[in-house]
Amino acid sequence: MGVDTIRSAVPDYAKDLRLNLGSVITTSSLEPDMAWGAALTAALVSKNEQVIQGILEDAKEHLDETHINGVKAAAAIMSMNNVWYKFTDLVQDEEVKKQPAKLRMNIMMSHGGVSQALFEGWSLAASVVNACGVCVNAHAAQMRKQELSAQNIVDIGRIAAVVKAVADTLSFENLLGE
Repeated sequence: MGVDTIRSAVPDYAKDLRLNLGSVITTSSLEPDMAWGAALTAALVSKNEQVIQGILEDAKEHLDETHINGVKAAAAIMSMNNVWYKFTDLVQDEEVKKQPAKLRMNIMMSHGGVSQALFEGWSLAASVVNACGVCVNAHAAQMRKQELSAQNIVDIGRIAAVVKAVADTLSFENLLGE
């Protein structure tokens, strides 16, 4: 399957997405493990099986089992955290905002078994897809502390945006039966 199969499934009206998917992962400023892990994380939280399977196939050339488990850990925890922190950002009641989360987030301390830089990058990809501004800013700041560049952060954002758009497009194409 792979990314090329995903690209060939993207309809002509979304040619820009097809072209972007072919380049954002492989021509970024990121090391392959960061780029492919960000793409896989974005695919997981975008929930399109075709995109997940295609990216996973190619990602396995760059990610070992520990990396893939780290990607899954980032996608899982950010699926909770992105909702929680969007909620606390949106709620206007200051007393509600001050309440502790009381949610387990221990995986954030172990970084899913990978380096902190990788886990933060993959968490950023999930946060971009899930549109959580609080988490996007927190993970971008942590990446900068890990000495990743502004370009690295932008490239993760690009990967997440393109993977999400491709996943959405293929999902609605499947729903429309075209």
